[in-house]
Order: sequence, then structure tokens, then C-alpha cells
Amino acid sequence: MKTEPILNGDNIAIMSEPSVLPIDFVQNLIDNYRSNQLQAINKEMQTTDAHSIWFSLEKLKKLINDIETETQKVDSSIGVKELGIRFYYAAYPKIEDWTRMEGYSIPDTYAGKHTLVMIPTLNRQDEQGNYFNFDFNPLDQNSYTEAVAGKGKGKGKIIAMAAKVAQQQTIADNHGTLSPPADPKAELF
Repeated sequence: MKTEPILNGDNIAIMSEPSVLPIDFVQNLIDNYRSNQLQAINKEMQTTDAHSIWFSLEKLKKLINDIETETQKVDSSIGVKELGIRFYYAAYPKIEDWTRMEGYSIPDTYAGKHTLVMIPTLNRQDEQGNYFNFDFNPLDQNSYTEAVAGKGKGKGKIIAMAAKVAQQQTIADNHGTLSPPADPKAELF
């Protein structure tokens, strides 16, 4: 039986029942990835790529809070039901290109390994009345409507990063703890 969310005083959905999945289902998904995609990556790239990434709750809550807070500064009519986060598969540069990482506190043992990049999304309605999510930059008011206007339909282009000013920043996050190289004994599955 599925329960409807209850909104707390901040209009944040609190489920009366926790979100759960059967353990064997979760383990099967993890095993499928490790037996197929990870093996193909390791064979093709002749590497030992990461099979998981960990983020603290503090980091995730901060990202969510930053998205909500900065969006409200630009458009107070946007509520939490219209906001989301898209997780992009990404990869750190190879060790020979590691100079790109100067200024970031990411160890070079992550060179060439995959990661996740989390980008804010906004749910809007198109001309046909269909709802869709698109990447946006809570710091850039123009990005709130670019996809609706049809400007954000480029394949592989992240609107949040397709700014007119090359040095513009966006609210995003990517640095979690990869395993490997982190201690695999810390893994839950």
C-alpha cells in the first residue's frame, strides 16, 4: 500500500512510510552493473574503475538547501515539487591531464575513474501541456526558461553550464568518496 506524502511546515514531503526496496532486488542491480558495465569499462579502458561513490547526508542536504534557497531568491513561485536533481555519469581526467584539477581537493588516485555530477533540474510545462524536467542554474535567471523556449534541446548540453559567460558558476556537486580507491571494506554491499 502506497501512502501519500505529508507536507511539513516548510512544504517538504515527509512520507509516513519510509522508501524501501527488497534487499535482493538492490543486490541484483548492483551485481548486474559490476558483472556487465563495470567489467566492460575495466576491459576496454584497461583499468580498475570505481564501482560506487559515497556522499554524506550533510553534503546532500546542503546541495538541496542551496538549490531551494537560490531558486527562491530568483523566483519565489517555484516550489519543491518543481525542483529535482539529475545525476550525470562523468569521469575525472586522465593522470596526464590532471593539471585541470588544480584548485580542487580531489586526489590523483581518482584519475580516469567515473564519478557523478549532480545538477539542479526544474519541472516546467511545454506548449503542448506536457511536463518535463530540464537542467537549470539557480544562479542564472535566464536558465529558468531556456529549455521551455526550446533553447535547451541540444544533445548532451547541460543548460546549467551553457552560460554566456565562460567563468559563470552553477550550483552542482560531484566529489564523493570513490571505491576503489577507497577501502572496499567500508562498502555495504
